[in-house]
Amino acid sequence: MANSPDSAKVTPLRPRRPCPECGKPSSRADYPFCSPRCKDVDLNRWLSGSYAIPVTEADENLDEDEQ
Repeated sequence: MANSPDSAKVTPLRPRRPCPECGKPSSRADYPFCSPRCKDVDLNRWLSGSYAIPVTEADENLDEDEQ
């Protein structure tokens, strides 16, 4: 069954996209990144606070009302 002609026509689950860090084609093992290095660079940015979800004043006022 592994050698059948249909096995060569398997379509990937996800289309290949460029790596968000460097723009090279993504690899299956490190999707959506191209390498473990790019994956680690992105993780470091999240952990260091470079990426942050903005908070509006309306959200802060809701927290004060709940207390």
